[in-house]
Amino acid sequence: MNKKLSHLITLVLCFILIDITFSGCIEKEQKFKVEELSIPEINLDQSSILPDWRDGKYHDYYSTIEMLKDFNENYPRLVYVFSIGKSVLGKDIWCIRLTNERNKEIKSSCLIDGCIHGCEWEAGEACLYLAEYLLINFESNKTVTTILNTTELYIVPLLNPDGRQADDRFNANGVDLNRNFKIDFGRIRGGCIPIGKLLGRLKISYIKTPRLNKWFPNFPSYITNCGRRPFSEPETQALRDFTKELDDFSFYVSCHTAAHCIIGPWGAFKPPFKISQNELYILTYVERWVEKNTEYKTYRSGEGLVYQGDKIYFSGTSSDWFFKEYHIPSFAFEILSEDYEMWMGKGKHDNLVHWMKTTLPFYMYLLVNIDNLRQWRTPNIQPSLPDGVPPEPL
Repeated sequence: MNKKLSHLITLVLCFILIDITFSGCIEKEQKFKVEELSIPEINLDQSSILPDWRDGKYHDYYSTIEMLKDFNENYPRLVYVFSIGKSVLGKDIWCIRLTNERNKEIKSSCLIDGCIHGCEWEAGEACLYLAEYLLINFESNKTVTTILNTTELYIVPLLNPDGRQADDRFNANGVDLNRNFKIDFGRIRGGCIPIGKLLGRLKISYIKTPRLNKWFPNFPSYITNCGRRPFSEPETQALRDFTKELDDFSFYVSCHTAAHCIIGPWGAFKPPFKISQNELYILTYVERWVEKNTEYKTYRSGEGLVYQGDKIYFSGTSSDWFFKEYHIPSFAFEILSEDYEMWMGKGKHDNLVHWMKTTLPFYMYLLVNIDNLRQWRTPNIQPSLPDGVPPEPL
């Protein structure tokens, strides 16, 4: 019996020895692989560089297409260009996806769009500028490389291509696309009215209400046509349907001009959705970061936007809808300063490069904090920015 027990003990010890030996080999092999993967092929500590843009060179619909094609040809592993739908006049609404396609891991996604108001050129330009900045710095700057390795960034530079070509705020049906979403739709105090095309032909883009301002100071000085019903327009339908396909959707930014601020949900009175204390904390944290690190201002929900001397309460915008629909941090980014407002006839298009530089801090802040934003955690990561960004205010 003792002899059998002795043989058994010997056999068990042999198995233990074999297990330890092979486990050690596997551990060493895994460690070697990790070390091998962690060694970068090139130096990732270089400072980022800015796109070589020139003042006065704006991109209309057709030159935007050419730029997106150039991105696709020059950076085929990082860029995918596709159409999310068509405008009233049949123009493709182009989208560019930026990500390192070699990395097949699950990534957080986000969406930035511009020119939902066609006369707000710089909103579309900022989208193109960001895309080029990320592409030219991939694999030379650590921050940018990490972003494109771990994020799927979708950019729609011209959401309203007909309006951009006509230099018009509205789409070809005369509808303010930023009031055509299914949230607080057709609310006069929110600055819109559901008209659509009268008799299927007549366009009434907006109605001036200056006399009402004398008796009701907070009443909007103009009311825009928000369409006959929510998502009546092909452009907003395309945006709605496309975003249903996004996985791990983390944040949304709608680019505009020229109120010189960042606007989170909600801009008019009591919101038609619940904002928890934690969500309010995160949104306020973003606002405070913007006020501290950029020249742009912010304002709180329900306080109204002080714009060109008037206090405006507007609602039913794309950023409001994205917050309600997807429950993600959503913002309207009003680039430029108030004296650049084009639609009221007092604006101008100049200092393009300066204004593009002012947009990068906010974009990069959101991108380096994309996982925090998706999980509604404190977005406390500070982005690395190139020299001269942000620039000194004009």
